[in-house]
Amino acid sequence: MPSPSPTDLEPWLRLTLIPGLGNSALRRLLTEFGSPDGVLAAGRSALDRYVDAAAAAAITAGGNQEDAAKTLAWLADPANRILTLADADYPQQLLELPDPPPLLYVKGRHELLNRPALAIVGSRNATAQGIVNAEEFARTLSDAGLTIISGLALGIDAAAHRGGLAGAASTIAVVGTGLDIIYPARNRDLAHDIAARGALVSEFPLGTPALGSNFPRRNRVISGLTRGCLVVEAALQSGSLITARLANEQGREVFALPGSIHSPLAKGCHRLIKQGAKLVDDANDILEELRLPTIALAMSSGAGAPPDAQAEKLLEHLGFDPCDLDTLCARSGLGADTANAWLLQLELQGLVQTLPGGRYQRVR
Repeated sequence: MPSPSPTDLEPWLRLTLIPGLGNSALRRLLTEFGSPDGVLAAGRSALDRYVDAAAAAAITAGGNQEDAAKTLAWLADPANRILTLADADYPQQLLELPDPPPLLYVKGRHELLNRPALAIVGSRNATAQGIVNAEEFARTLSDAGLTIISGLALGIDAAAHRGGLAGAASTIAVVGTGLDIIYPARNRDLAHDIAARGALVSEFPLGTPALGSNFPRRNRVISGLTRGCLVVEAALQSGSLITARLANEQGREVFALPGSIHSPLAKGCHRLIKQGAKLVDDANDILEELRLPTIALAMSSGAGAPPDAQAEKLLEHLGFDPCDLDTLCARSGLGADTANAWLLQLELQGLVQTLPGGRYQRVR
């Protein structure tokens, strides 16, 4: 379907770009007057019943025409699009929410917004294993037909986007800034890749900086676009738990990946599981819950088998919780030199990772 014409979009922009006119007030006006053109044509006395004096004055003056013109210029790039509540391409999942964004700014493949999707979110300070898990789950589920949605943050979000891009159904990044700002800057290359092969989405006007109050609003869009939300590594105060709560309130399925009982980054996931989130340890758990076809899984990156019985023994005693060398030697009965040699080989194979403080952890 072709993009809405500038003539169709301009009234929406003139209204939504009025400073201080929130989404709730705008929806009340649209309900009362029928359309943005109807709102802009309304008299001052009628407007005063629904919005404050400053907003009413701005509307009767014609709305924010200057910023509307700048935004229409942004649409000269064919990769850019703005979807309104009246647009047939507006995501149907968001229309189920009590507070859908009146406008969505999109850069990239806007058609992904109406395809089956799963959110994958988690800690910004993720472990190496958490990064691997998020990326592999995302790639597998993307190949199974679920577009992967996350928030472009560092850590788990970025890994989920990379996995989604590597799969068939791609990825959507919902951001808490205007689409002319990339936050965090360290994800600039990833954002460009998503814009080229997936989609960047925001409800915030161009030029909106990364304000703390924006991110809970972003999170409700992340969960709202999806059929479910998977949390991979989250501390008890993680913002990912906000996304999971919103997903639950919106009637979406909530999934959590368990971790070590000793890891602070597993505690948020464990709390979600105690509260009724579905524990998952492979992608088919999610596909079955969403009533989608399951697939034959290959959730590792092809690391080779342990080189011999001593390495197998070392892996068995290492387990999946962090462990220092002395403890590992005591468990396995191997000498320090032998254990060190095998740990190096196993690390090169991608079966073990080195952690700060001289500790090791099995990752596959």
